[in-house]
Amino acid sequence: MTHPYFVGTRHPRVLAHRGLASTATDDAPAVWENSAGAFAAAHAIGVEYIETDCRVTADGELVLFHDATLERLTGDAREIATVSTRELTELFADHGGLLTVAEALHAFPESRFNIDVKTDAALPLIGRAIAPHTRRVLLTSFSDTRRRRAIAEVRRAGAEMPPAASAGRATITALLAGAAARLSPAVARALREVDALQIPLSYGPLKVLTKQVLRRAHEHDVEVHVWTINDPARMRELVDFGVDGVVTDHADLAVKTLF
Repeated sequence: MTHPYFVGTRHPRVLAHRGLASTATDDAPAVWENSAGAFAAAHAIGVEYIETDCRVTADGELVLFHDATLERLTGDAREIATVSTRELTELFADHGGLLTVAEALHAFPESRFNIDVKTDAALPLIGRAIAPHTRRVLLTSFSDTRRRRAIAEVRRAGAEMPPAASAGRATITALLAGAAARLSPAVARALREVDALQIPLSYGPLKVLTKQVLRRAHEHDVEVHVWTINDPARMRELVDFGVDGVVTDHADLAVKTLF
């Protein structure tokens, strides 16, 4: 049965990777990824799905931030877990604005969120934030265990239904092995808990997206989304190949290319 997360939206899916960030100009500072400004920019061009990430600050707020540290964005090597929400808010003030998970869901009620749970510290907080919004949230993690625990927290918080889910590395590995060996029971076990398979084209020399993987996923009503695709020609090629969506840093180009 198709999760409501995928109902009533355009296909193929365009997932704005951390929103639609922008670089600095003579007139304005950069709009950072995972900021309110980046999400607003994606929404303004008609993007329905926003891919984002959550971590926990020093004072226990569940904020949208990808990296473990501030270094890539600011040059500061401190970990997010050691920085207060107030300081992080000040850093984001001129770059689109910091959001918590709850704030993002409230501020963008028409958007569907693909949230990567980056740390176990988020687990005690994720349930209450997500529970009222599970029809438009997909939870994921590279760790299948963390993803399962996050969904359990959402159910414990009283959600009417679980959020959608995508596969972690262990599930993807099981799928690759099962698909290659044509072991349908193994594939079914790997896909039973998920609604989407969100994968790169390859892991190093190992090709991940294959016709077999795509076929097996679709046989079990699981969508296939590929990350991170920024070239319009490759976007079109992948959709023609049969994928259901692309995760992209250039959602503006994806919208023009695919719709």
